[in-house]
Amino acid sequence: MASSASAAAVAAEVDSNKLQLAKGNNNDDDEHENGGQKMIHPVVSDLESYVGDLTGGGGDDDDASEDISLEGLEQELQECKHDQVVANILSKGTKLREYTKGVESNVRQVELESIEDYIKESDNLVSLHDQIRDCDIILSQMETLLSGFQAEIGSISSDIKILQEKSMDMGLKLKNRKVAESKLAKFVEDIIVPPRMIDIIVDGEVNDEYLRSLEILSKKLDFVKVDPMVKTSKALKDVQPELERLRQKAVSKVFDFMVQKLYALRKPKTNIQILQQSVLLKYKYIISFLKEHGKEIYVEIRAAYIDTMNKVLSAHFRAYIQALEKLQLDIATSSDLIGVEARSSSLFSRGREPLKNRSAVFALGERINILKEIDEPALIPHIAEASSKKYPYEVLFRSLHKLLMDTATSEYLFCDDFFGEESIFNDIFAGPFTVIDEHFNSILPNCFDAIGLMLMIRIIHQHQLIMSRRRIPCLDSYLDKVNIALWPRFKMVFDMHLNSLRNANVRSLWEDDVHPHYVMRRYAEFTASLIHLNVEYGDGQLELNLERLRMAVDDLLIKLSKTFSKAKLQTVFLINNYDMTISVLKEAGPEGGKIQLYFEDLLKNNTAVFVEELLLEHFSDLIKFVKTRASEDSKAVSEKPISVAEIEPLVKDFASRWKAAIELMHTDVIKSFSNFLCGMEILRAALTQLLLYYTRLLDCIKEIPGGSALNKDLVSIPSIMYEIKKYSRTF
Repeated sequence: MASSASAAAVAAEVDSNKLQLAKGNNNDDDEHENGGQKMIHPVVSDLESYVGDLTGGGGDDDDASEDISLEGLEQELQECKHDQVVANILSKGTKLREYTKGVESNVRQVELESIEDYIKESDNLVSLHDQIRDCDIILSQMETLLSGFQAEIGSISSDIKILQEKSMDMGLKLKNRKVAESKLAKFVEDIIVPPRMIDIIVDGEVNDEYLRSLEILSKKLDFVKVDPMVKTSKALKDVQPELERLRQKAVSKVFDFMVQKLYALRKPKTNIQILQQSVLLKYKYIISFLKEHGKEIYVEIRAAYIDTMNKVLSAHFRAYIQALEKLQLDIATSSDLIGVEARSSSLFSRGREPLKNRSAVFALGERINILKEIDEPALIPHIAEASSKKYPYEVLFRSLHKLLMDTATSEYLFCDDFFGEESIFNDIFAGPFTVIDEHFNSILPNCFDAIGLMLMIRIIHQHQLIMSRRRIPCLDSYLDKVNIALWPRFKMVFDMHLNSLRNANVRSLWEDDVHPHYVMRRYAEFTASLIHLNVEYGDGQLELNLERLRMAVDDLLIKLSKTFSKAKLQTVFLINNYDMTISVLKEAGPEGGKIQLYFEDLLKNNTAVFVEELLLEHFSDLIKFVKTRASEDSKAVSEKPISVAEIEPLVKDFASRWKAAIELMHTDVIKSFSNFLCGMEILRAALTQLLLYYTRLLDCIKEIPGGSALNKDLVSIPSIMYEIKKYSRTF
């Protein structure tokens, strides 16, 4: 048995080697075909020795040798000569039989050991076999059970799918039913007429609950009108007649209620604004209801309100205007003009103060305060009348328009809130506007107060700004109309003043007095007033008119000055008037503009003329000598040199009376000029000019041969300077 196993092992190994040798032989055959000769590996000789061993009888086991056939072995060895395994076996030099026996012995030993191990583990193997069998039974049962579960789960999955489909179908049906229910519920709620609502509308009083019932009724009426589904429903046939009867009843009831409230507005001493805000606005939904469901009744109520408020406000404004007229102070008449003579023309002329004392006609004065009080409350006539105080018309004008603005603002906002219409305002105020226009048209043609007219123009401008800040446009056209009416009237009165200057009678206006003329004072005050009122507005047209007025008064003043016989008096008259005009213009503002600059230039020129005339009156010989003989031009032209004898009388004359002459000049200036400061400025200018003349005289003396002989009679410059400073300290 061992030998057969060994033989089998050897045969297996040999077969493996044969395959590799065969591959090698194939390679050798290829080489032989190519004509190449290869030497046979030396291992062939060893193979032959091994073959000899196998074929020889040197073995102990003849039976084994008889079982092995060696036929063809040499050929196989030739084929396997390149096999690495076979070469390794042959290189060890071990006999094949011995190697085979060793292998068989090892195999047997392993077999015996395996049998012993198996016998030792036989109980465990039996137990393992039993356990495997039991597990196989259990697993078979589990397989059967799980197969049943799988079948049941498949059935349940099918049932769940069916249930899911049913659930989705039921959910969709439920959703549709809810939608249908909500629509049906809303339909029922909108179309049904609650008994409580019927009782309130038919028998209830008009109050907050009644207004809520009106809102519900309005929704139901809109519902049956707008919704197309309702028109096809049978319920509408039952409900619509009831809704119509309720609408008619509600419209009739609220009409009576609103008419009653509107009549309350006509009661004397009713505070209209309080009634509007606390009562009418509370029920403004009634107007919305009537607009939508009782158009004819709404038109009647709207017309009734317009008629009521038109009459009430017209009566209020008429009464207020009549009360204001009692407070009016007349400022000017058609004869109160700048160039009109101040004296009364006859014994039958109306007794009043002379115009030159009535400064309010031309001077702005405290009348400017009306622009600072532009937003003050309107006058209360009976309080003002109790104090026996009279007011210029611009005060009454501001008060009237302040009342108009406040009333119009309140009414405009109320109409917009209550009726939702702004256009209703014009219908309401048509009457009040007519009343105010009638009053204004009666006042304006008889108004000759140019200052008052300009104040009214500025008041209207301020009122326009106030209404703009309030964002209430309802008075825009009216205020524009008043402004348009005021400007032509102002221009006409202004032209009357202008023509009074152009056509003035110089003889009747002339007074033998060099002090400022009352016509010039009127002009100065009038011009200063208009300049002051134009400071913040910069009206170019007004500035052009003032320039025309300046030219006219300038011409008149020159004519008046020429009526004086002496040139000195003419100059003094002009200086006094120019100085007074400049002073008045400066009071109007820090900058008098072109007009002030014009008069300042005239004052400067005439002052220079007067200084020369004053010095010539007291120092004529000195001045003539300096101008004719002491100047550079006169020296060049003159052939006769200046001598001591020629100049000595001048020096002695000046030294003997210069102080007395200065005192006379001072007295003359004090008497001639009404403005002390202006007179002192002129005196100082005259003394300064005198000093210049005398300085030129001294320079001339220094150049004369023997002029030093006159030094004892000369007045020192410091002495003259001292006198000048002495008079300068007086102001």
